Amino acid sequence: MPDEFIPHTQHPRQVLVLGATGYVGGRLVPRLLQAGHTVSVVVRSPDKLETVPWASDVTIFRVDLDDGHGLVEAMADIDVVFYLVHSMNSGSDFESREALAATRVAAAAESADVRRIVYLGGLHPDSDSLSAHMRSRAKVGQILLDSSVATIVFQAGIIIGSGSASFEMVRHLADELRWMPAPNWVSNRVEPLSIRDVLYYLVSAVDVTAEVNRSLDIGSRDVLTYADSMKTFSRIAGLKPRHVLKLPLPAPTLSGIWVGLVTPLPLNLTLPLVQSLQEDAVTQNRAIDSVIPIPPDGLLTYEQAVRLALRREQEGAVDTNWDADTGDLSRAASALPNDPQWAGRRMYEDDRTFYFSDLRADQLWKIVVAIGGDHGWYSWPLAWKIRGQLDKIVGGAGLNRGRRLPDSLRVGDPVDWWRVEEMEPPSRLLLRAEMKVSGEAWLEFIMADDEDGCSFRQRAMFIPSGIRGRLYWASVSPFHRGIFPNMANNIAQAARRFA
Repeated sequence: MPDEFIPHTQHPRQVLVLGATGYVGGRLVPRLLQAGHTVSVVVRSPDKLETVPWASDVTIFRVDLDDGHGLVEAMADIDVVFYLVHSMNSGSDFESREALAATRVAAAAESADVRRIVYLGGLHPDSDSLSAHMRSRAKVGQILLDSSVATIVFQAGIIIGSGSASFEMVRHLADELRWMPAPNWVSNRVEPLSIRDVLYYLVSAVDVTAEVNRSLDIGSRDVLTYADSMKTFSRIAGLKPRHVLKLPLPAPTLSGIWVGLVTPLPLNLTLPLVQSLQEDAVTQNRAIDSVIPIPPDGLLTYEQAVRLALRREQEGAVDTNWDADTGDLSRAASALPNDPQWAGRRMYEDDRTFYFSDLRADQLWKIVVAIGGDHGWYSWPLAWKIRGQLDKIVGGAGLNRGRRLPDSLRVGDPVDWWRVEEMEPPSRLLLRAEMKVSGEAWLEFIMADDEDGCSFRQRAMFIPSGIRGRLYWASVSPFHRGIFPNMANNIAQAARRFA
């Protein structure tokens, strides 16, 4: 799959990003920095940027677009403004709020003599009956185009990448349901676009020198139906075939409520999102090619974009660590620390921390690194044995696989039905389950010294596959309340005896 292409500018610009805490904005900022531009951001809540590594590389302005105070000051000496703010999950008045905010942004850009505004809207047909969501985006784009500042309005369909609301809806529906009843919008056509290619167009817009003031459709040139997008995702994700049952009813509101109930996406997001699916979302022209050429390695197809979005999960990474400097293609499509909690696959956790004032991390590590095999799991031996036998019966590894060595481990070693995925002696051990279960599971031990003793953290993580996976977690999680505290105390006692 082609690497991400970040066009490096010959003319560094002063760039301002509105919406840097959002899905696209959070990925755009590090790429603008990598391209050589000086970047400022406008956010309502600067604390949302505390977890992003590029926060110290940008100038942060705190501005609430509901009143616009400080907006003109933030735009002083700015060449290009990216407007990536959408209020569709802010209540029934989001249309009027978006229009007022866009008017304030246009007026501030005019006052500050900004050279260009770049806005990301949505693909839609020429129609007088657009959904409220699409109608609002079209109106915002027109407000910006009508200003005296040259504006590029990119119009994109569903964006494919972990954290994108449209992609997450497809992901969660496919994960949860083998048979998906859906209204007639599942037959509508859509032209998805990888987040990698969206970012390419956005970054390239900074260097557009012509006085371009127009809407430009951007798409992958790969057109399919919404039903096909869900089936294709299921195949790529390795799920059993999914079946979409088309119902002869539009029912956008009812469908939006249903999607909100069966996925972790909030209702105030699924309602306008599903309503926007009532129209085809395909490019109507390729005028973009005369303004910005396609990426050197071409645009990603839908299948390539989905594989990219799932790559890190398929490699077995539990946490997503963002590195803005790598230029790695997979990072654009991965979840970020400040993405919504429904971004990525649903993960259940049992996270417990214990404190032992008379032990140190290296003492606990000697016991943890020898866990399993003949030493057992330090808690409810009969329960572990029964679970191991059940796993063996259904074709899993069971407990009798044991260990390679009794008192030491290395990455890749088997430990009964687990396998060592990561090790950081003497502070962290991450085991990945190879048992037969509807989902993916990990068990993590973390030890950290302080002046008075040592903390001991146990973390069980489970990503379910469908309804059966969720039922499995519901059935075993009550036992964790007894197993894990008992395990921690027995490991501590063993460490004391060993010492």
